[in-house]
Amino acid sequence: MAKNSIRVRYAPSPTGHLHIGNARTAIFNYLFARHNKGKFIIRIEDTDTKRNVADGEKSQLDNLKWLGLDWDEGPDKPGEYGPYRQSERKSIYTPLIQKLLDEDKAYYSYRTEEELTADREEQRARGVMPHYEYEYAGMTDEEIKQSMAESEAKGLKPVIRFRVPKNTEYAWDDIVKGHVSFNSDTIGGDFVIVKRDGMPTYNFAVIVDDHEMKISHVFRGDDHVANTPKQLMMYEAFGWEAPKFGHMSLITSADTGKKLSKRDESIIQFIEQYRDLGYLPDAMFNFITLLGWSPKGEDEIFSRQQFIKMYDENRLSKSPANFDNKKLEWINNQYVKSSDEDVVMDLALRQLIAKGNLPKQPDAKTIEWARKLINVYKQQMSYMAQINEMASVFFNEPEQIDGESLEEINNDTAPVVLKEFAERISKIDIFDKVEILSTIKSIQKDTGIKGRKLWMPIRIAVTHEMHGPELPESIELIGREKALEHIDQTLKQINK
Repeated sequence: MAKNSIRVRYAPSPTGHLHIGNARTAIFNYLFARHNKGKFIIRIEDTDTKRNVADGEKSQLDNLKWLGLDWDEGPDKPGEYGPYRQSERKSIYTPLIQKLLDEDKAYYSYRTEEELTADREEQRARGVMPHYEYEYAGMTDEEIKQSMAESEAKGLKPVIRFRVPKNTEYAWDDIVKGHVSFNSDTIGGDFVIVKRDGMPTYNFAVIVDDHEMKISHVFRGDDHVANTPKQLMMYEAFGWEAPKFGHMSLITSADTGKKLSKRDESIIQFIEQYRDLGYLPDAMFNFITLLGWSPKGEDEIFSRQQFIKMYDENRLSKSPANFDNKKLEWINNQYVKSSDEDVVMDLALRQLIAKGNLPKQPDAKTIEWARKLINVYKQQMSYMAQINEMASVFFNEPEQIDGESLEEINNDTAPVVLKEFAERISKIDIFDKVEILSTIKSIQKDTGIKGRKLWMPIRIAVTHEMHGPELPESIELIGREKALEHIDQTLKQINK
């Protein structure tokens, strides 16, 4: 197939927010299209009206854009193969459904949910895998018509089922998994293609849309493998050529080794949540691309353009992809370190305001103070929400010194250092990191106290922490008044 005829799609359902797994599907399709100079299409699969949520479509598209994806056709970019919402394509589906009915490749089924449930329970009791059993078995055409008429008279609404060919192999060469085949007798019997409300099911709508939109390749999650033989049957029934399929490996938790479940609250799984925590979109794109796909070499940090240039679908992994939150934090930290100061400033400032550590509309002086604070922690932050915890000493009055910290300053030289430091910083004209550093060095020169015995008492007294960013910068940010107050409290506590 010529590269310019490559067309792939990402088809989200507006039933919730953008999940990590769905974002990966979108990214892999996007990279394949851009690498091959093909087309990337967004199609909204909204036929499950009961599960659709308000703003579900908007949330999906907004978060895809945040990740840096753009598309050639979609609900917001109409093209020649629209509409791009399944709910608006019923006029396309209806004649094709009728065609299957007319050719006896599909039929009306009146079996109720209660009857189907009873069938499954009876099958389990016999040790048989639950499946749909043809409800008109052994009937003549006249008897089938009579049965349908009686069901209609009772007010029952039918579904439409596709007639599955008996004992037929359906196989394909999967781009990721290799050769895959299913026997038609193993898929659970004739399946529903139109629901009782008249809406087509996923398996029917997807093959019609992919055919009508001239989709050449379908990359999707491994959980869709079981749908593929059903779809191949319908391609065959219509006499259409099926696209090439690639089923991407499962994403598993690095902690448990189990498949990532939306019910597992120990892992943040939705893109919007990462946005809210102040992750960078380029870092998220980088991390997600490495979930089940690997570049050549050992490097792991790449720009979007680099990914597009080197993307190779043959490097998609058959093995499950480990979702490792620590690796995500490391990747994001690499991006934070190299990001423009204003980008980090804007995102971290939002976090400080959201937490209530800064006013909603900070004045220029506060913003400049915040800029200095954020720069102090820029190298350490894995994501911007961490600024609130890392810099808590600047917003919360510290508790009394105890434990290891108290032991560290409970000696004869600590009071000397603290008294000297307090006296000297109270007199300096400009209270900044340069003057503070000069003051500490002058104490060393005048007292002979140096190293840990010089620096640790000051750090512990002023910040109540044994570790942190550069001490002169920290003291400048805390401010002269609070620094003197904390030193006074510490001297009273050690009572020396």
